[in-house]
Amino acid sequence: MTATALPILQRVEEMKRRYDEISAALSGPEVVSDRESLQRLGREQSELQEAVAEYDGYLALDRELAETRAMLDDALDEDMRSFVREEEARLQNERTAILGRLKELLRPRDPNDERDVILEIRAGTGGEEASLFAAELMRMYMRFADGRRWKTEVLNTNGTDLGGIKEITFGIKGKGAFSRLKWESGVHRVQRVPATEAGGRIHTSTATVAVMPEVDEVEVNINPDDLQIDVYRAGGHGGQGVNTTDSAVRITHRPSGLVVTCQDERSQLKNKARAMNVLRARLYELERARSHAETDQLRRSQIGTGERSEKIRTYNFPQNRVTDHRINVTQHNLPEFMTGQIESLLDQLAMAAEREAEGGAE
Repeated sequence: MTATALPILQRVEEMKRRYDEISAALSGPEVVSDRESLQRLGREQSELQEAVAEYDGYLALDRELAETRAMLDDALDEDMRSFVREEEARLQNERTAILGRLKELLRPRDPNDERDVILEIRAGTGGEEASLFAAELMRMYMRFADGRRWKTEVLNTNGTDLGGIKEITFGIKGKGAFSRLKWESGVHRVQRVPATEAGGRIHTSTATVAVMPEVDEVEVNINPDDLQIDVYRAGGHGGQGVNTTDSAVRITHRPSGLVVTCQDERSQLKNKARAMNVLRARLYELERARSHAETDQLRRSQIGTGERSEKIRTYNFPQNRVTDHRINVTQHNLPEFMTGQIESLLDQLAMAAEREAEGGAE
């Protein structure tokens, strides 16, 4: 065992002990009957699981390596010794690879990275063209999610007669969804000739994107007395009635002034549950942004604050390019990009954030 490996293995050994403690606690009647403790411990165990599994693999390889070395001492002919040496080298390489993965898993990371996402898109400046662009962004993110076999669910939408979107809220469920999409928050700008433009002039329009980690009731406790809940009849494009019951829900959180509406379901109860889910995510994001502002952590980052007011990316259709202004990267693959092939740029954003974090830690 190398000097570098020792602290890694000591930390993972502590994690394994904690994992075993949680496993024992989760089977106890006092935890099973306590929903809050059950969710909290289950979440903590899930966060430890990958590192513990890698550590178990490391220990198994360590035992196999010791047995292989014992065989080397007992081998009589050179052919057998050569075979055992090859096996020893293979096991050592596998063990080194596990150490590398453990080192990566132990790096400080955003505690929200593994969460599901609530994503909101709103048309900005540019009238109907901005609404059409917002709809294209929605399809882009949904196709990206589909490519990763993540589940998407529309929570609320407000469309236009021409197929655009004034605003939409939808959930994305999948392992690491927030870690991949968290840098998408901000103002997205499009430059192109709108379909409604007879003179062929290039217009500039915008849409804002907000990416929030999904949280549960245990993590964000909302006082029912702080809520004003209104129900009304849902409406479609141009005010056309979607149904004839008061199924749409508007929830106003008085202390923060946040307002959430949901009307896509025909059930008032389902719309209320969805609205509460979005409200929890927004309140959590408010507190998260406040914490980051206090430490000035995000504002030092070269990839920006992630705030909705910040222009982060330009989609220039005449020049077939997409430019991310935070890392000064331009790609000339706009048609493919709009079909959800955004992985390359997301990787570069993640690497830029990692370099900045390492630089700040020095």
